[in-house]
Amino acid sequence: MEVSIRSLFEAPTVAGLVDWLDEGDRVRKPLERRVRPDILPVSFAQRRLWFLGQLEGVSATYNIPLALRLTGALDVEALRAALADVAGRHESLRTVFPQVDGEPRQEILAGADGVPECVVEQVSEAGVPAAVAAVVTVGFDLERDLPWRVRVLDVTDTPGECVLVLVVHHIAADGWSMGPLVRDLSVAYAARCQGEAPVWDELPVQYADYSLWQREILGDEDDPDSVIAAQEGYWKQALADLPEQLELPVDHPRPVVASHEGASVGVRVSAETHVRLVELSRSCGASMLMTVQAALAVLLSKMGAGEDIPIGTPIAGRTDDALDDLVGFFVNTLVLRTDLSGDPTFRQALERVRETDLAAYAHQDVPFERLVEILNPARSMARHPLFQVMLTVQHHAPLLSTFRRATAGSTTESGLVLPDLAVRPEPVEGTVAKFDLSVSLGETHDDSTPAGLEGRLDYRTDLFDRATVEHLARRLIQLLDAVATSPDAPVRQVNVLGTAERERVLRVWNDTARERPGATLTQLFEAHVARTPDASAVVSDELELTYAQLNERADRLARHLAGKGAGPEHAVGLWMERSADLVTALLAVLKTGAHYVPLHEGHPPSRRRLVMADCAAELLVTDRPAEVAEFAGTAEIICVDEVLRAAPAPGPVKPAGAAGADGLAYVMYTSGSTGEPKGVAATHRGVADLVLDRCWETDNHERVLFHSPHAFDASTFELWAPLLSGATIVVAPPGNLDALSLEQLIKVHDITGVVLTAGLFRVIAEQDADCFSGVREVLTGGDVVSPVAVR
Repeated sequence: MEVSIRSLFEAPTVAGLVDWLDEGDRVRKPLERRVRPDILPVSFAQRRLWFLGQLEGVSATYNIPLALRLTGALDVEALRAALADVAGRHESLRTVFPQVDGEPRQEILAGADGVPECVVEQVSEAGVPAAVAAVVTVGFDLERDLPWRVRVLDVTDTPGECVLVLVVHHIAADGWSMGPLVRDLSVAYAARCQGEAPVWDELPVQYADYSLWQREILGDEDDPDSVIAAQEGYWKQALADLPEQLELPVDHPRPVVASHEGASVGVRVSAETHVRLVELSRSCGASMLMTVQAALAVLLSKMGAGEDIPIGTPIAGRTDDALDDLVGFFVNTLVLRTDLSGDPTFRQALERVRETDLAAYAHQDVPFERLVEILNPARSMARHPLFQVMLTVQHHAPLLSTFRRATAGSTTESGLVLPDLAVRPEPVEGTVAKFDLSVSLGETHDDSTPAGLEGRLDYRTDLFDRATVEHLARRLIQLLDAVATSPDAPVRQVNVLGTAERERVLRVWNDTARERPGATLTQLFEAHVARTPDASAVVSDELELTYAQLNERADRLARHLAGKGAGPEHAVGLWMERSADLVTALLAVLKTGAHYVPLHEGHPPSRRRLVMADCAAELLVTDRPAEVAEFAGTAEIICVDEVLRAAPAPGPVKPAGAAGADGLAYVMYTSGSTGEPKGVAATHRGVADLVLDRCWETDNHERVLFHSPHAFDASTFELWAPLLSGATIVVAPPGNLDALSLEQLIKVHDITGVVLTAGLFRVIAEQDADCFSGVREVLTGGDVVSPVAVR
């Protein structure tokens, strides 16, 4: 007799559940099967997939594809009859999910409505990959479509060759289900080829029974003595303060909505390492999953993910033998948290993993979907909740390996029997990536001897480039080799770089030896004056100066300053608006051997007086003589306009002594937000080191926009990068500039290099990205840089 848990759904109490237990052993008891409703509640796992389907719409994200190359005489009619047999045997394969009062329900179809259509299509050999992809990448309308489809691709180039493509939506099946599905299909096909109906043992329960039993057995969340309440309490504590998102070494900004388009790279761990990993696992009382989990967590931590690493792993969820042969969505997902704080050895990390995992297994009944609802993390269509990296380790070769060994009329451990047909796997292109990264490994054995770990690393192509994931795969293999050999070494000492990579980081990238500038900023500038005197040096609204003209004006002002006592070890204050004259004044101060101290026009008078007194400046260069009364009696005022309008004095600048490359170029004061403002001194050599470093592409400095306040350190780059590379400073108008004004300046003046704060960069890029069409380099920072702006 078929046992129906569904009868409990109609019962006024759940007392009948005790009949399923006999002195602590799970022994099935026959229960009277009652007339049941056609529309029933979904399981917790089904509800989440249905909900995601509502968010994403019809998609292939949760398709489970299987493609098999069949060589021989395929009996299509027998196949169609076998598909009907399998659909009749497994209710999950003929279930649709309509909404009732806004909630999904299981509706089990009967008769022809519950049988999938088996379509035969003719394709050429060259067209097989595209035809397979066309089948497996089409989504299911869960309210109307049966949750599986079957296509036979008749390969016209080769008589007797076809490809059987079978796709099941995850809401109706899980990975385990593919075994009974293929086995039952094979049994039914073999029988139908003989003109007979398949003979098999009746299934004790159906998936709808399980979904009702699941709700009943877990109990009421409001009952503190229920299974669900106790396990939920554990998970709330175990996953408290879980990282919202792992920081992974992605190549592309995370999109607002994940595409779920994926690809894979292979992973192969040697037999020698496998043997050592088995020995290490046994010595720690751990499983291979725990050992690989610890290694994967160490790798992710070393790649920048931190010390708190949540990793997801599937668990079969078939807690009763009666479910083993049933097609359905039983698999649950556990969040396994790895703590790498405190610099543990790998063995210590593995012991932590073992303790955490064993506790998780003891509380595995809470459906992941319910866990998400309880913990209520920040929801995002850009990432999977609670974890973004999945790990699967099987203790045997994956199911697909059985197909590799299949031959005509043979029986494999999966129960696959296809009379008169040779069967082999057909590649399926277009991997779907549900997670950022997914590591799937299976242990292989030569008789009983470990023969290596084989698998793949799936990844989201909207986040990673293939080369990056290939590096990750190699590093995982190398890390497993290392920890298997030296498990008692601290994880911080584990090397994840290959020999060539390590050489590149330590030697090539760190080869900073070069000839440092031994000249002052003015000497470097004057070299360009001699080389390209007629090249444009400064452009502003009021005038344009060549290198020769700028040098002549700076010399004229420098002679005046030198006559007033400016020279080495002397500070000269600058209180000026942004202008071509300001550039002239900076050069002039340096030509005397003195260093300049910029004053911010937006700061209060008390701040300006403090700066002038602290640096002992006795000269103040300004373009606003009417506003400098606050310095009367403390500093001599030099008005730039008056000096430059006066007749030029003859002769070169005669500073009291050369400042030298290690002499001060300027002193710039901090904001004072944590105390009194402090002067930060920069030398000529320091500024030249910055702007002439080979990390900058000097061609990008052809036209640099000078828009930062000259009392802000970003102005150092804006001024000296172009002047020391023979390029042009484009001076923005004085005062505060909004985003629209900067957009116009960038476009009108054909700017090639610009420095912007992260916030300003985001505003400009998002409202007018075209203004950057001629820009070759944007230097930005100070806050999180917007991925949208970067794109």
